[in-house]
Amino acid sequence: MRIRPAVPLLLLSLPGAARAHGAHAAHPPALAEAWTLSPAVLLPFALLAALYAVGLARLWSQAGRGHGVGMAGALAFWAGMAAMALAAIWPLDALGAWSLAAHMAQHMLLLAVVPPLVLAGKPFAVAAYALPRRWSGALHRVLQRPLARASGWLAAAAIAHSAVMWVWHLPAALEAVLADEALHHLMHVTFLLAGVWFWAAAWRRLRDPATGAGGAVVALLAVMMQMGFLGALLTFASRALYPLYAVRAPQLGLDALADQQLAGILMWVPSCIPYLVGALWLMRQGLRRIERRAPRASAPR
Repeated sequence: MRIRPAVPLLLLSLPGAARAHGAHAAHPPALAEAWTLSPAVLLPFALLAALYAVGLARLWSQAGRGHGVGMAGALAFWAGMAAMALAAIWPLDALGAWSLAAHMAQHMLLLAVVPPLVLAGKPFAVAAYALPRRWSGALHRVLQRPLARASGWLAAAAIAHSAVMWVWHLPAALEAVLADEALHHLMHVTFLLAGVWFWAAAWRRLRDPATGAGGAVVALLAVMMQMGFLGALLTFASRALYPLYAVRAPQLGLDALADQQLAGILMWVPSCIPYLVGALWLMRQGLRRIERRAPRASAPR
């Protein structure tokens, strides 16, 4: 586990906190000790959770429970935060230095699972209720236009989504990440940002009367096919493609090739499910929208 001298003494008192992580660890951590207690991870995570909790409490106290953000959306947000904790805090980040399958599960959570769940809870709107009105107004004026513009670039978001997935899974890139903590954090940030950008752009297409959900469905299926193709390459490779994991996976009791095949299956099958579900949901919402418009078009003027 990564621990820096700047970490508060309180963190050092937690179980396993003093153990090394990644390339600096002499042995793989036990499951109970597979914590990543880096301030670079904990502080943004805690800040986002606190802003959402305070903002949701204030919103519901003013508008009533379920107004503005429904119970399903709030639960989806907290499920996304739980998935983020599994990926970045415990246990996948620590075990990912020793198992390609754990590393792949971490990446797929950050790219395919966390973004749609968190976005379903409308985090930006809810967090605004946690801030002073002057601050939230200033942030809205500064961020509203660039965020709206970025969410309109669905093709660029899909390309970035696929590029992040392919580039970071090159053997040389992954080996460099495991040797450098700053690069490791950068990789996680790019996965999360690419996922948020893509899912936000896909959902915006549903609200755009000029395009509808068709473009988003195509983009979701295209990204899903890319992910499935890369997963199949890892699954059916005849040799271990990542030299570092070929050495480390056996220390966890895993055969290196079997670990790589499991990583490929995780990317190929479970990780494609959110994209398929998202495409089906968008198609359903798009058809409902057409059905609502049909009676209006046929009604006498």
